[in-house]
Amino acid sequence: MSTYRVLHHTTYTYSDEVSSSYGRAYLTPREFPGQRLLAHDIHIDPGPSDRSAGPDVYGNATTYFHVTQEHRRLVVTAESLVEVDQPPPPDADLPWEQARPTANTGPLAVEFTLDLTPPEITPDVKAYAAQSFTPGRPLLDAITELNSRIHHDFHYRTGSTTVSTSVADVFTAREGVCQDFARLAAACLRSHGLAARYVSGYLATEPPPGRERMIGADATHAWTAVWLPTPTTWLPFDPTNNQLPDDRYTTLAWGRDYQDVAPLRGIIYTEAATSTIDVSVDVAPAG
Repeated sequence: MSTYRVLHHTTYTYSDEVSSSYGRAYLTPREFPGQRLLAHDIHIDPGPSDRSAGPDVYGNATTYFHVTQEHRRLVVTAESLVEVDQPPPPDADLPWEQARPTANTGPLAVEFTLDLTPPEITPDVKAYAAQSFTPGRPLLDAITELNSRIHHDFHYRTGSTTVSTSVADVFTAREGVCQDFARLAAACLRSHGLAARYVSGYLATEPPPGRERMIGADATHAWTAVWLPTPTTWLPFDPTNNQLPDDRYTTLAWGRDYQDVAPLRGIIYTEAATSTIDVSVDVAPAG
């Protein structure tokens, strides 16, 4: 079991006044077996004139806010105290074909088998996944190999993609970041009728031996999970690091894709010609 204090700090700076800013934040860690939220707060500056919080369709905690005070700088800071006790991986020795959900076996999981708009399942993605999902192979074996192949076949390169980069482009370039690899893994699963969800969160990183922790050196992370029918649960895996998540992983939210659970998104009214965004994340052991 591990306890972390997470500080997620986002600053938007604009070249001209913003008269109105609408925002939606997915910055509240989920609670579920294996993770407990001990304390949480989101601070917004300038202070919003309207603010509300509640669950979305997938049970994620979301915060909506509307800032009507004119500003050239918007700062959103989320601070959380989270206890993580990742359970051992569930038994996934069944043939992978038997993990395809149906309206009878997994009605809530069926949506996660569907391709997105625009489509992300291409012939290349399906053929790539087929190398791991051979007939009758145990699901855990197939997932473990797919996880390893994505890790070794694709190069992690910061700044090589944006949130709008397609899975097809990532597949062709053979490079990207954690969000891209999580989306690619999800497309591979869905190409074979399996349910996949995109998971947003944090990964606590350890400093090199003899070095102190650098505050703000962490970042948001993303991984994938596949649905299991017996017991009905989800098996997470991280293709960026070629491992199954453990107590170092803190889950923020999950959905079909990044667009469902982007940490921050919104609409602004301004004449500003330019803007910048600065994000820093610190995941520190607590206690």
